[in-house]
Amino acid sequence: MKSIHNRTLLSLLLVVCACAYALPVFSWGQEGHRIIAKIAYDNLSRHARKSVDRILGSQGIIYWANWADEIKSDTIYPESIRDGWHYQDFSGGLKDEVVADALVNYPAEGGNLFRALDSLVAVLRDGRGDAHTLRFLVHLSGDRYCPMHMAHMDDKGGNAVKMKWFGRDTNLHSVWDEKLISSQGYSYTEYADKLERDYADRKREIEQASDADLLIYSYHITEEIYRYQQTWDGNSWHYVYRWHEPMEYQLYIAGIRLAKVLNEIYK
Repeated sequence: MKSIHNRTLLSLLLVVCACAYALPVFSWGQEGHRIIAKIAYDNLSRHARKSVDRILGSQGIIYWANWADEIKSDTIYPESIRDGWHYQDFSGGLKDEVVADALVNYPAEGGNLFRALDSLVAVLRDGRGDAHTLRFLVHLSGDRYCPMHMAHMDDKGGNAVKMKWFGRDTNLHSVWDEKLISSQGYSYTEYADKLERDYADRKREIEQASDADLLIYSYHITEEIYRYQQTWDGNSWHYVYRWHEPMEYQLYIAGIRLAKVLNEIYK
């Protein structure tokens, strides 16, 4: 295995600017990232699957899906936390064109998710990445579609929005990272299979959509979550009923788009 301090990866990703804050937040939880990775793996071309398996091991895309969160407590790639690779928060009430522009003109604050993803893809396309580069891409591609990783800067991505979840103290970020997913009671394999059945008719539409359109769609969901928070009656079952399907669709989108990127890289 190449050195964990791969010079090519670091040289490209060190262009990522420091953000206004760096919180030890997680995204989608372990189960969510495995769901996304399995959906992606199921939709890889034969050649892409062989390439990914060669780099990460058989089905390693799933087994390593949470690595980028796990190393947050290590000294490996500390810049991934310091510089906010895992999120790109936005202010509320933005126009669609302002949101879409963040994909190409990276904001000066609120995280560096889009900048990091673009750098990772460029390294892998040039054939200069290693297993760590791919692990980051797998994980951060999932973060991209987590609503609370594109949430409001002033409440630290929903971390400062306190909630009661079935009688226990939590916050809005945590609910979307893992609690909504775990409320359904599926294993990651069961959930991935379910989503692939439920949304198969939307696969082509998702593959053909632009990054900008999908980002705008995700931003609108995030804004709707915040609006709902203002009128929510505090009943956790009501919350699950209202939001589990939008959450599931975001997971499916993330898996299909990760497969699309990997199929393009490993043609």
